[in-house]
Amino acid sequence: MRVAKWGNSLAIRLPSAVVEALELKEGDEIEVHVTNGRSFEIARDRTRDRALGVIQRLRRPFPADFKFDRDEANER
Repeated sequence: MRVAKWGNSLAIRLPSAVVEALELKEGDEIEVHVTNGRSFEIARDRTRDRALGVIQRLRRPFPADFKFDRDEANER
């Protein structure tokens, strides 16, 4: 891999083998961790998945008589 200038930052291109192994596509978020002074690991960013999991675990059922009225909720 070669380091290239991208705006005010530096960038690398991921080899296709890494892209395929992580099933990445354009726009995906990744995590880069420095494993020691001169090595790093790349992983798919799972922050969103973890946050959604927390939200799903916190979900509580609505009372049987609950009714959502959009007009009432938007009254000012």
